[in-house]
Amino acid sequence: MIILGLDPSLSSTGWGLIRAEGNRLAHLGNGQLKTAPSEPLPTRLSHLATQLETLLADHAPEAAAAEEIFVNKNPQSTLKLAQARGVVLMVAARAALHVGEYAPTLVKKAVVGTGTASKDQVHAMVSRLLPGAKIAGPDAADALAVAITHAHHLASGRRGVA
Repeated sequence: MIILGLDPSLSSTGWGLIRAEGNRLAHLGNGQLKTAPSEPLPTRLSHLATQLETLLADHAPEAAAAEEIFVNKNPQSTLKLAQARGVVLMVAARAALHVGEYAPTLVKKAVVGTGTASKDQVHAMVSRLLPGAKIAGPDAADALAVAITHAHHLASGRRGVA
């Protein structure tokens, strides 16, 4: 099964594609969907949607998973993140994909073993779980971690709403 993991953000949405066959995982690709901060919010959201639609058309994943929102100290940042996440969920749903949703602490626990792991620890563990993967930065590493978490949940018979 090909799984697309997503780490939503307005400025740089991370994405990661893996193939899961039972407990075996293989890296297929990763990257970032970026929007220009100088553009108006509606334009940025539209651009994010277009990029994700292209990604889905190019790779045809069979499942998707997205990280849930964590609350920032800045309410405006949280709102922008929520809007980007809404676009990600809508585009995936329009592609008829069920989207697993995972709290950041659950993703860290599933990949590293502790829900308080740092971004560096997540990146290092993703690199170990997907040997040879050239990871395009922390957003892409987080997205791959979300995909790995979803693969584990699917293999255990759980659907991703945690």
